[in-house]
Amino acid sequence: MNLDWSLFFMALGLAFLMEGLPYFLLAERMPSVLLTLASRPPRALRVLGLTSMILGVLMVALGRSFL
Repeated sequence: MNLDWSLFFMALGLAFLMEGLPYFLLAERMPSVLLTLASRPPRALRVLGLTSMILGVLMVALGRSFL
C-alpha cells in the first residue's frame, strides 16, 4: 500500500484549519464554550466525539467518491 503523502498533509492541514477556526472567529466566546464542555459528563463527550468521527468518515467517503 502506497501512502499519498501530499493527500495526508493536505488532510492534516485541513484538520488544523478546522480546529483553529472557532478559536479565531469566536475568541471571546471560546472560554465559556470550553467551560460548558468541561461540565458535560464523559458519556456526552464520547457521543459528541463519536458523532464527529462518523461525520468525518462520511465526508471523506463523499469526497473520495468525486475523485
